Amino acid sequence: MGRSKEFCVEAALTRALEVFWRHGFEGASLTELTAAMGITRPSLYATYGNKEELFRKALDLYDARHLGFARGALEATTSCEVVTRLLDGFVELAAGEDHPPGCMGTQGALACSTAADAVKGELIRRRIAFEAELARRFERAQHEGDLAADAVPADLARFVMIMAAGVAVHGASGVSGDSLRRAVPLALRGWPAAAPAAIGVDLALTGAV
Repeated sequence: MGRSKEFCVEAALTRALEVFWRHGFEGASLTELTAAMGITRPSLYATYGNKEELFRKALDLYDARHLGFARGALEATTSCEVVTRLLDGFVELAAGEDHPPGCMGTQGALACSTAADAVKGELIRRRIAFEAELARRFERAQHEGDLAADAVPADLARFVMIMAAGVAVHGASGVSGDSLRRAVPLALRGWPAAAPAAIGVDLALTGAV
């Protein structure tokens, strides 16, 4: 029988996740990673592959544990509720006190050199995939009459992702959660919700409803 591992694979991956989250992909050295994980380099390579593969596994764990709110937000009733829940979730993520500040995806991508193009490409791919999903949700909102007919779903999705990235960067730089939360309603002031049906407006004005 093969020799069993002498450490908890998931617990060690959780600690690697925290190192990557705090320092980014290139900022996290193998020495820091193995020290935090409590394992040797040979054990890291044998269990997780190389540093890039370890990062991908940590990113999958990050998505599963910390980004569930994003999927849930897409199920909100209106487009405005979708955005509110998304941005509120990103604020809580960026300013949470039980994990490193900011966003692991943003931290990992900002300081990547050409040597880490594969990792940067993976982070960009994931961001683009969610942005496309968000755009499809806004298209549905438009078809349902919840979003103004002249709104551009793809542009709105990009706007929301830009806001989320800004929240992550500011959270990582020490901006308080309260301050970040106050920015959410400001971002939504110009949200292009569909105007009430003309007949509804007329009836309201005449006192018939």
